[in-house]
Amino acid sequence: MVDATRPPAPSAASDAVPPEVTLGALFSGFSRVGLSGFGGVLPFARRMLVERQRWLSPQEFNSVLGLCQFLPGPNVVNLAVCVGSRYQGALGAVVAVLGMLVGPFVVVLLLGLLYSLYGELHAVQAMLRGISAVGVGLILSLGVRMLGALKEKTVYLPFVVLTFVAIAVLRLPLVLVMGVLATLSSIVAYRRIRRAMAALDAGEGA
Repeated sequence: MVDATRPPAPSAASDAVPPEVTLGALFSGFSRVGLSGFGGVLPFARRMLVERQRWLSPQEFNSVLGLCQFLPGPNVVNLAVCVGSRYQGALGAVVAVLGMLVGPFVVVLLLGLLYSLYGELHAVQAMLRGISAVGVGLILSLGVRMLGALKEKTVYLPFVVLTFVAIAVLRLPLVLVMGVLATLSSIVAYRRIRRAMAALDAGEGA
């Protein structure tokens, strides 16, 4: 499990905090994420963090997002807290969250005013249905990208399938499904790590 609150280990050629991950960079980066969509901005967060800024590796993003899904509150806000605190401590967490929320807050106020005036129009309703379809496509593409970064797919992919079947098909409670399957997958991961460490120690001892 990645410690989302601990900055990367310093190397001989760089400081513990990369110079580009400043408070301003955190605010502007998460501002762009917050203004990129309505509700489903996780795909944009991954693109910014992994592909553009490279503040997280694909595996780190999967691990941190998995942690954020267990914490109270919106996943993407929790993600902003983790990344901000990783690079700039508590102040970085505050700045990242402000960047995520300030812009969308203003936009939502304006859109709420416009919807109260024109929301009953057929063209507006059709536009909202189209936006919903795009949001679904973005979430599906995010799942595919995260699956591509999943190590040892033959071991952990069954948990992905079981989660989908339990929630989308059987309509089981989310808390129950996540509690059971997360516990089982964590046990499997822990045992595999223990076996790998034991094999490494045995190899060094030989």
